Amino acid sequence: MTTPGQSRTGPLDGVRVVELAGIGPGPFAAMLLADLGADVVRVDRPGGAGLGIDPAYDLTNRNKRSVLVDLKAADGPATVLDLVARADVLIEGYRPGVAERLGVGPDACLARNPRLVYGRMTGWGQDGPLAPSAGHDIGYLAVTGTLGMIGPDPEGPPTVPANLVGDYAGGSLYLVIGILAALRHAREHGEGQVVDAAIVDGSAHLATMIHGMLAAGGWQDRRGVNLLDGGCPFYGTYETSDGGYMAVGALEQRFYDEFARLLGLGETAAARADLARWPELRTAVATRFRTRTRAEWTAVFEGTDACVSPVLSLREAPAHPHLAARGTFVEHTGLVQPAPAPRFSATPGTVRTGPVLPGADTDEVARDWDVPALRPDGPHGDGPHPDVSRPGALRPDTLHPDDLHPDDAKEQQA
Repeated sequence: MTTPGQSRTGPLDGVRVVELAGIGPGPFAAMLLADLGADVVRVDRPGGAGLGIDPAYDLTNRNKRSVLVDLKAADGPATVLDLVARADVLIEGYRPGVAERLGVGPDACLARNPRLVYGRMTGWGQDGPLAPSAGHDIGYLAVTGTLGMIGPDPEGPPTVPANLVGDYAGGSLYLVIGILAALRHAREHGEGQVVDAAIVDGSAHLATMIHGMLAAGGWQDRRGVNLLDGGCPFYGTYETSDGGYMAVGALEQRFYDEFARLLGLGETAAARADLARWPELRTAVATRFRTRTRAEWTAVFEGTDACVSPVLSLREAPAHPHLAARGTFVEHTGLVQPAPAPRFSATPGTVRTGPVLPGADTDEVARDWDVPALRPDGPHGDGPHPDVSRPGALRPDTLHPDDLHPDDAKEQQA
């Protein structure tokens, strides 16, 4: 059923999610659920999460609603538990034990709502020697072996893949998978549970195919010498005459033949089958690409099966003809952003609202979720809420910095 006052679309229409505010993979996971139609209420703390950007531009908070609750106030935990009683899912990204100390841990929440799916997002997980330690995406990737295999040069340092592989692929996506699986179980059996999504677990799991290749002798345990890690001269990137780059992924023979013909490799193309000649082939490919601009090579390979693409910047990508035709990027309230994914034929997701401002929906959520405690004059009321639309209007932070996982040297989650 659709939440009153909201016109929602997507396969998760009717699912209610409470997100305890943080930054990084937790909010992104909540955004994914919101993009799929869930009614996500973000519980922001007075003072903000410390992200350091204007909340009006934080796209991971699109399609959500926000309320302000001070979890360290006497009535804060009770207010959150009132929300939990009406929710299907809760997402938190605190260090292990913090939610329990605040009174909103799994035991308290499941006692209030036995069908609740309690999603926990951390870097190291809820147990193990490093569980209470600080950390960031790069460290989680490092210890799982995932970082060590990324990079084109076996003698050079690993390549840092932004925070996409750890935080969002190994973290957010695994949390969402776990939540959806647990939600199905809860609806069939009436039993909620805790989902422990650790970035180290997800990042290791992502490399399952590589571990299989390693065991079979088809992958060397060092970077820059394998088929898919930049070691292969026909699977990598090459600079063009204007300083741009082209990405080559001509792995199969028929695609390689087309690539070699259009690039003009001539007899050097035969070096594909001889590993000893790969350095020669790499030099020849690099030399050819430096003879034309990125735009010129894009035109050469356009419409072919050579598996060659221009390397675009973040600002260039939305204008790519294929992405534009599919609507891979959308503009909403003046902000260009990736559209919801994946796509559904019967229940499509949409960008319904822009980034939510902290506390902007407190009264609306109090009404729609029937939680009077959210209102200033409710049973747990503590006076007027600050005007979050005014800079500097939020009260000072009430959570100790070590409690959360924002992008800070003291914190566990990037």
